[in-house]
Amino acid sequence: MEELLKEICAGLRDDIKEECATTKALILHSDFNLPEKYAGQHGEMKANIMLAYRHLEDARMRVGKILQAAGDGVSILDK
Repeated sequence: MEELLKEICAGLRDDIKEECATTKALILHSDFNLPEKYAGQHGEMKANIMLAYRHLEDARMRVGKILQAAGDGVSILDK
């Protein structure tokens, strides 16, 4: 039986949430404690980690908007 759109979206949001946590955890990677490793690039790397994290959060929100539209179309913040 084909999975319902709402179920797919809910599962995708859960998956993205896990990826968000994994991505954000990269900031704490032990390689950043070694100044000689990736010398001079730590700031750039951390900035890109945060950008990736923000994009994942945005993707999760947009999948939530699919669920919102599939429901009553009203944001939970407006209820």
